[in-house]
Parts: sequence; structure tokens; C-alpha cells
Amino acid sequence: MIVLQKNRYFCGMDAQKYGFLDTPLNFPQFDFKLEETEGKISIFDSLRKKNLILTPEEWVRQHMIAYLIHYHGYPKNLIALEKGLKYNQLQKRSDILVLDREGGAFLLIECKAPEVKLSQKTVQQVAVYNQAIQAPFVGISNGLQHVFLAFDRAGKSYDQLSQIPRFEV
Repeated sequence: MIVLQKNRYFCGMDAQKYGFLDTPLNFPQFDFKLEETEGKISIFDSLRKKNLILTPEEWVRQHMIAYLIHYHGYPKNLIALEKGLKYNQLQKRSDILVLDREGGAFLLIECKAPEVKLSQKTVQQVAVYNQAIQAPFVGISNGLQHVFLAFDRAGKSYDQLSQIPRFEV
């Protein structure tokens, strides 16, 4: 197991490939189980109960999941990851979909690598996915910035929220 610390060093690893681990994300500190196998790092996904290859986007996704659960009380069993959806005959996958207590969509989140700037294009991506999912709330995060929006079905528009949507228990 690899323990992450400030000024990390991974023996024999490509520093550029895992340089994103040195970028402090805009999340509280979380302890993740990381393993190195054959020069690749994997991260244990507590929801899917398996190790996944660590990419910059996966790093952000795992932080967002931990944040939703530990700081906002989102139930683990209502979080779906990489859920398939169809848009314009294309198969796509959403990053994080939180369901409400009745099993309907509540919050759709797209995660980007820290070097990807959040822009109108990234907002548009989650809005396009939400055409199929119809969640009342959407979010995007690159780990440095987080944007959450409420979907106004009547006006078919999005309004930016000042904070993450509250999950009613």
C-alpha cells in the first residue's frame, strides 16, 4: 500500500504521469488506499469495492464521492458511478449520479482532471447528459473548482447554486 504524504515520491514511477497527486485539491483531506502494481497506481473505490487505475479524473471523482458521503450526508447506497446513458444514438457514461429515496435522479456530477478548466463547454456536457437523466441538480468539478446548478424544468434553464444541493434524509 502507498501512503500519500506531502512531497510524495513514488520509487521508479514517472513523476509526470502522477504529478496531479501533488496538486492540492479543494476538498478536505481524505485517506485513500493506493497500491502500486507494475508501475501503475490504483485507488480502492469504496463504493464498487475494487481497485481502479488512478487517473487525474478518478482522483477528483474519489474525492467528490468522499466529500458527498462524509461532509454532506449523502447515502453510499444511493450513489451510482459511471452509469450508462444514451444521447443522440451515442453511448455515454456519467461520472456520479446520486439517486433520491424513490430511485429517481437527484444530482448528476461530471468530474474533470485538475488541469481541465471549467467552462461553458464543461457545463454544456453535463447539461447534455442531463437531458437523458433529468436530475433536478447537476454539478461539475475539476477538484479545484466545483459548480452546482439547479435545473429549472419550466424554463429549461440552469441557475447556479451557492453551495452543494442538500440531500434530505
